[in-house]
Amino acid sequence: MLIDRDTLLRRLHELRSEHRDLDTVIGRLAPQPIDQLQIQRLKKRKLLLKDEISWLESRLIPDSIA
Repeated sequence: MLIDRDTLLRRLHELRSEHRDLDTVIGRLAPQPIDQLQIQRLKKRKLLLKDEISWLESRLIPDSIA
């Protein structure tokens, strides 16, 4: 299955947006005395998003010829 560049760019934009949103949510929840397990889950999701963002970025950057 061939995925076009526009689709990858849209997905990358969505992931970056969700990553920023999670960063905001974690920042607001961290100082409050709430369930630490919830914060850990949010942080784990954020790390997974970062990995997927990196993978997509590597797909979008053409290989350079050495």
